[in-house]
Amino acid sequence: MIAVHSAPSFRELTTLRLGGRALAEIVFTETEEAEEAARRCAELGAPPFALGGGSNLLARDGEIPVVLVRARCLDKVERLSSADTEIEDKGALVRAGAGVPLKRLTARFAAWGLSGLEGLTGIPGTVGGAVAMNAGSFGTETARLLHSLLVWIPETGVTTLYPGDWNVAYRQFELTSENIYFFVLAATFHLTKSQSDVIRNSMSLNFFQKKSTQPLAAWSAGCAFKNPPTGPAAGKLLEEAGVKGKRLGGTAFSTVHANFLVNEGSGSATAAFELLAEARETVFRRSGINLQTEIRIVR
Repeated sequence: MIAVHSAPSFRELTTLRLGGRALAEIVFTETEEAEEAARRCAELGAPPFALGGGSNLLARDGEIPVVLVRARCLDKVERLSSADTEIEDKGALVRAGAGVPLKRLTARFAAWGLSGLEGLTGIPGTVGGAVAMNAGSFGTETARLLHSLLVWIPETGVTTLYPGDWNVAYRQFELTSENIYFFVLAATFHLTKSQSDVIRNSMSLNFFQKKSTQPLAAWSAGCAFKNPPTGPAAGKLLEEAGVKGKRLGGTAFSTVHANFLVNEGSGSATAAFELLAEARETVFRRSGINLQTEIRIVR
């Protein structure tokens, strides 16, 4: 059933706990409701903005003229049968709804003895967001494991896409067609067979490493900047530039990891944007490298 809410707060819906209010929020629970959700959005007269778990996102303060679209209950995970003998012998196809939290997805894969996405351990958010941002860690990228996608596109409606229908890069995912907007409804992953205890051990090691080097318990949107294609990582560049621990109005770059922007409880999006701009400029003056934001910006 579709629900429409007025003036939802980005502060309440994002892991950074910052930002103003959107025009409205449309929540739908079934794939068949995507068309109706799109019609409701058009009636409200503002562009749609797909929102999953609210991680990796920084929205400005004040009123923001977008309609949030959320597939809150598209949360089924199911193994699929395949006519491909190689897939059946060596792995499996698993379809997950866009609303499935990554934590639950990786735990389910481990229980089934299916390997491939252990690197996503510790990353907040949902399947839809992981696809849209090509989320990854420890050498894993979401797009590499994609067999197909079920998406909603304004021009074509609900459509199934396959590799070749999209282009990917580091923390980037876009369709090869000219469609600017699309909404992920479900993703089918091609995973390989392994032993559950081996997968769980890998996940535990990944989580321990993240916990010891990243502020996982803080209000954060994750990494603020993308790592440059060559040279030192963004975190190292920021730390060498003296950005680590820098604060402004309750918002700060973490003292644990220089590339994590955190809200210490009284932060504002305005301060966050100022910190990001100052950090980018400082790194550029020092190294000549122009860092690109990894956080998705909503203005």
